[in-house]
Amino acid sequence: MNKTNQQIAMRAGRNSIIINIILSAFKLFAGIFANSAAMISDAVHSIADLFSTVVALIGIKLAGKEADKDHPYGHERFECVATLILAVLVLSVGIGIGWAGIQRVIAGNFGDIAVPGILALIAAVVSIGVKEGVYWYMRAAAKKIDSTALMADAWHSRADGLSSIGSFIGILGAMLGFPIMDSIAAIIISAFIIRTAIGIGVDALKKMTDRAADDETLDEMRKIILKHECVVSIDQLKTRLFGNKIHIDLEISVDADYTLQKAHDAAHDVQDAIQNKFPKVTHCTVHVNPAKQETQTSASVEC
Repeated sequence: MNKTNQQIAMRAGRNSIIINIILSAFKLFAGIFANSAAMISDAVHSIADLFSTVVALIGIKLAGKEADKDHPYGHERFECVATLILAVLVLSVGIGIGWAGIQRVIAGNFGDIAVPGILALIAAVVSIGVKEGVYWYMRAAAKKIDSTALMADAWHSRADGLSSIGSFIGILGAMLGFPIMDSIAAIIISAFIIRTAIGIGVDALKKMTDRAADDETLDEMRKIILKHECVVSIDQLKTRLFGNKIHIDLEISVDADYTLQKAHDAAHDVQDAIQNKFPKVTHCTVHVNPAKQETQTSASVEC
């Protein structure tokens, strides 16, 4: 990740942290003042959201480090590690909300719950609006710099907003005389949160296990490679996802009568064409084979 993208991520993260601090303080005050256990729990969830943003920023910071002796291919996968941690956090939130709802349904002691005040209901509405706004803000930043960690944090913000919907339903239900609505809503919402967490985790794992680029990307790469006038054929095209980046190992055949310099230039032309079309390609090795004489010494070049 270049410095400009890292600055965008850090700015988005800092803004998210500031918003969450203010929102958490308001929700905690509203929960205590309006006698709402649901809102107090919601405030604790928002405080936990602060830590998820910190984890995301640490992952992005580490991923942006230059390649070194111990990590010659760069540090992109550190962002995937941060994304996995965030996926676990979101999953734990979903399981916690669902389990608490199930326990309340099993216990059935809804008559003992104190009726919350109107301030708790207002806090829930504010939380839903703010957290949805943070989600779209973080999502836009994540898409702009192609950051899985920032996108995972955006979904964590939406999960917080969904828990606030559960709080709103529960508080409104209690005020209307139906406190069980809180538990039912919590169970349904938890299922959506768990599904989101699993999706985030699976995507991060795919990017950490040398998975190939998608078929559409591979087809487009083949077209670009074969478009070069010196390329006779593609002998091998291997890709692997390295974090959000793509690494390529390519073998092409050219006329066996070409000089080493001409074969070398053809390889560089192919590299440039691929990297101009696919900015995510950060490592591309092109190996050149003779099209006619299989035993002839081949030339290779690495970007």
